[in-house]
Amino acid sequence: MCMSMAIGGSLVCAPAAHAQDAGIQRVEITGSAIKRIAKEGALPVQFLSAADIQKTGARSVEELVQSLTAMQGFVTSSESVNGGGGGVQTASLHNVGAAYTLVLLNGRRLASYGSGSAVNLASIPMTAVERVEVLTDGASTLYGSDAIAGVINFILKKNQQDFRFDAGASRPGRKGGQSSNFSVSKGFGDLDQDGFNVLVTYARDNQGELNAKDRDFAKSGLRQFSENGKTYSTYLLAANTAPASATLSLKDNSVKIFSPNYYKDGKCAPDTAFVGTSDDKSCWYDYAGTVQLIPKSVRDSVFSSFNMKVNDELSVFGELVLSKFTQTARYAPAAQRLTLPLNGDLYAREVLPYLGKIGVAPGDVKSASMNIRFTDAGGRARDYMTKAKHLALGASGVKNGFDYSASLTHSENSQESTFVAGFLSKNAYNDIVASGKFNPFGPSGSAAAVLAPAILNTTENTTDVTLDRFSASLAHALFEAPGGASQLALSTDYARQRYDFMPSPISQGSNAQQPNYTDTPLGDSADHLPVRASRSNWGASAEWMTPVSKSLELTAAARYDAYSAVKNKMVFDPSDGKLLPAAEQGNANKKGTYKLAFRFIPVDNVLLRGSYGTGFKVASMDSIASPVVQAGNTSGSYACPVKAPDPRAAYCTGTTQQYLLSGGNNLTGASGLRPERSQQYSIGMRVDPVKNLSLGLDLWSVKMKDQLTTLPEQFPFADPAKFNNNFSIVFDQGIGANKLVTLLPTFNLAAARYGGIDWDHSYTVKTGLGKLDLKWNGTYMLKSEVEVPGSPTESSVGRFDAYNNATSRTVSRLSASLASSDRYSNTLAVNFRSGYQDQVLTPEDNALKLVNADGSLPVGFVGLTRKVKSFTTVDWQTRMQWKQYSNLTITAGIRNLLDADPPLSIRTAGGGNQAGYDARYASALGRQFYVNGGVSF
Repeated sequence: MCMSMAIGGSLVCAPAAHAQDAGIQRVEITGSAIKRIAKEGALPVQFLSAADIQKTGARSVEELVQSLTAMQGFVTSSESVNGGGGGVQTASLHNVGAAYTLVLLNGRRLASYGSGSAVNLASIPMTAVERVEVLTDGASTLYGSDAIAGVINFILKKNQQDFRFDAGASRPGRKGGQSSNFSVSKGFGDLDQDGFNVLVTYARDNQGELNAKDRDFAKSGLRQFSENGKTYSTYLLAANTAPASATLSLKDNSVKIFSPNYYKDGKCAPDTAFVGTSDDKSCWYDYAGTVQLIPKSVRDSVFSSFNMKVNDELSVFGELVLSKFTQTARYAPAAQRLTLPLNGDLYAREVLPYLGKIGVAPGDVKSASMNIRFTDAGGRARDYMTKAKHLALGASGVKNGFDYSASLTHSENSQESTFVAGFLSKNAYNDIVASGKFNPFGPSGSAAAVLAPAILNTTENTTDVTLDRFSASLAHALFEAPGGASQLALSTDYARQRYDFMPSPISQGSNAQQPNYTDTPLGDSADHLPVRASRSNWGASAEWMTPVSKSLELTAAARYDAYSAVKNKMVFDPSDGKLLPAAEQGNANKKGTYKLAFRFIPVDNVLLRGSYGTGFKVASMDSIASPVVQAGNTSGSYACPVKAPDPRAAYCTGTTQQYLLSGGNNLTGASGLRPERSQQYSIGMRVDPVKNLSLGLDLWSVKMKDQLTTLPEQFPFADPAKFNNNFSIVFDQGIGANKLVTLLPTFNLAAARYGGIDWDHSYTVKTGLGKLDLKWNGTYMLKSEVEVPGSPTESSVGRFDAYNNATSRTVSRLSASLASSDRYSNTLAVNFRSGYQDQVLTPEDNALKLVNADGSLPVGFVGLTRKVKSFTTVDWQTRMQWKQYSNLTITAGIRNLLDADPPLSIRTAGGGNQAGYDARYASALGRQFYVNGGVSF
C-alpha cells in the first residue's frame, strides 16, 4: 500500500506503517487546520525552502514574492514615485489583487498598511524567513473572508542554536541602484534536547536610489522609436513648466493656454518642448529625467522567538517582530496652478503684452492663472516611514487524542509621510513673490536661494493601524474510515481592527476645525480630513477530512463570519465641514462560506485534486468612513470633459492632468456598500511518469460579484455626456480659485473573472558533473477581466486596460542547478514575461508625434496601437560552502546576465511617474552583480 508524500516536489510511495514507525511528525500545511504527514494535498501549495529562496538571489521579501510566477498586479516600490505606492510593496496572486491575497506570519495575520487587509511586505524581515508556503487557491473558509485569491505564509526560523553572521551587496553594471544588507542572529537552547529555544535576529537592508537620468530608456519624455516602418516620438511632457505658462479663461467660456516666454524669446526654455494646437501654444516641461526609477530605502528589523516544550502534551511560544522601513521617493519639481489677478503687476508685465500674438483681446479675458514648475526649489521628495510591531503568544499540544492550539496576536503598522524637499509653503512663496525677488515667468536656474525659505520639511500625514486577534482550534479523529482516520477540526477567532488617518494642518488647509489656517502646500493639495475608525469581527469554521479509501480523500469545510458596522469618531457635516458626534457607518455584515475538495490517486504516481469554494469580503473601513475630499490629479492627461458654452468649461485647463474627488460611502441599508462575493475552483494533477520526474498542472478560476471598485478615470473622460454629473466646480486652496473636478465614486456594481493554469515541473538526474535539478514553474493566464454595467468588459490579459493595468498572459521561470559536491553548486535561471498591447494613444492624448523626415517634430499629435515586447532575463549563481570553516558560505551571482533593458511602453498612466517603460513589469536595474556571505559558529 502506498501513500503520497511531498519530498523534493515529487510523489513517492512509502508504506504507511513504515512512515508511522519512523516517527514522521504530523505538521500543519497552509490551507488546512488538520495536521497530517506532509504530502501533496487537495489544494495547490507551492513550497519555497531556504535553498529555493537562496537560489532566487532575492534581496528582500517583496523582491522574493514579486518574482514568483503566480504573482501579478502587485504594488512595486517604483509606484511610490508620484504614483499610488505610498511607501508600500504588496503581494497579489494571479492579478486578483493585494486586497484578496492574505499574507500570514507563521500562520497568523499581520496588521495591514491601510484600513483593509493588504500587508506591506516591506515590514517583514527577509533574514528571519525559513521558508514560504504559497496557497494559490482561495482559503476563506479557514483564514477568513478575505483570502479569496490565496495565501502567502512566511514561516520564520526557530530552533537555531549557533551564532550566525550574514552580509551581502549588489551593484548594477551601470550607475545607481546599489544595495547592501547584513544580519546577525543567535540562538540559545535546543528545543528537542533542552526543551526550549530562544532566537534573536537583527538585520539592516539598504537600497540605493536609481535615477531616470542614468538610464537612456527613461531619461526623457521625448523618446524616438520605429513602428511599422515609421518613426515616432513620445511626447510625455507636463503642462506646468518653467518659466510659467498662462491659462486664460475667456468670456465665451473657452480656454487659451500659452507660454509668454516663447513669444518673448522666440524659443522654449531648456528642458521644455513646444506644444502647438488651436487652444494651446506653450512650452511643456520634460519631467521624465527628474524622477527616480527606484527609490532609496533603509530597513531595520528585529525578530525574536521563544519556543518551549512544557511537557509531551503542551508547547508554548512567543514571537516578536519589530521593523522600521524608510523610503525616500523623489520626482519632478513642484507643479502648481496659481491665480493671476488681471489687475496685478505680474499679469500686466508678463502676459498682457503677448495677448495679440495668440489672437486674444484684453477685454475678452475673464480670469487668468499661471502654470508653474518650481525647478529652482528642486525635485519634490517624500519620506515614507513604516514602523511595524508584531507580538504573538500562544500554546499548542495534544491531549487525549485532541490537537489544540490557541494564540493571541497584537500587531501594529504605523506610517508617516513627510515633505522633505521640493514642496513649498504657499504663504512663504507669496511673501517672496510680493517682495519682487522671484518672477515665475522669468528664466529658471538662479533662484534656489530665494525659494529656499519656502521649502517645506514637515509631516504630511500619519496612519496607524492596530490589529488584536484571538484564535483557537481543536482537531480530533472521529472514526476509522476505509482509508484511515476521519478527522474534524474546529476553529474560532475574534479580531478588532483600528484605523487612524491624521493629516497635518497644512495637508488639511482651511476648514471648520482650523478656520483661521491659511497655508497650503504647493506641489500637492490640501483639503484632506482625518478618519478614526474601528471594526470588530468574529468567525468560526469547521473542516472535515475523510479518507474514503486508500486512494480517495474528501474534505469539506464551512465558515461563518460576522463583521460589525464601522465606528467612526471623525464624522463631518458635508454642508459646512463641522465635526459631528461619533457614529456607526456602513452596514454590519455576516455570511457563511464553504469549500469542498478531493484528492484522488487512481494509480501509483498519479494524483488528481480539486476544490470548489465560496468567499466574501467586506468593504475596507476607508471606503466607508472617508469623507469626500480632493484627491490630486488623474494619472493620465485628458481633454476638458466640458466645452463652452457650458459655464464649467471656464474652470478647465485644456488637455492635461485633470483634478479628482474621492470619498467613502457611509450610507446604510440598500444604499450602503455590500460585501463582495466570490466563487473559486481549482482542479489539478501531479504525475511522476518516471523516476525523479514530477509534472504538476492546476487549472484555477475566481469569479467575483458585487465587487467594490472605484470608477476608472478613463470612463468619465471617454464619455463625458454619460458621466456629466461627475463633473463639478470646487474651490482649491492651493490655486486660490475654483477648478473643475471629477468625482470617482466607489460602488458595488462590478464583476470580475480570473482564470489560468499554473504548472510546476521538476526533474533530478545524476550526471558525471554532479546532481542536476531542473525546475520549470509558470502561470498561463486565461482570463482577467472586470465588468461594470453600462460599460464594456475590460480584459487586461495581454493588453493595457482602462484601469491602467496589463496582465502578462505567460510568466515563467526555468532553472537548472548543478551540485558538483556538498561544497559547490551552480544555478542558471531564465525568467520570462510575455508582452502585451500597449496603452492605445489617440491624437487627443497629446502624447505622441510622427517624426518628420528631417528629424524635427511637427505641430499636432497622432495616435498609435502597438505591442510591448516580452521581457526575458537570465540569472547565474555560484554557491560555495565550507562546513569545516564554521559553515562558511559564499554566494556570487549575476542577475540579468545579458543586461536586457525594459521594453518600450508609451503609456501615459498607471504605475509611478516613470516614462518610456512600465516599472511594474520590468526592472530598470539592468545587469546586477551580487555577492553574499555567511558564517556560523
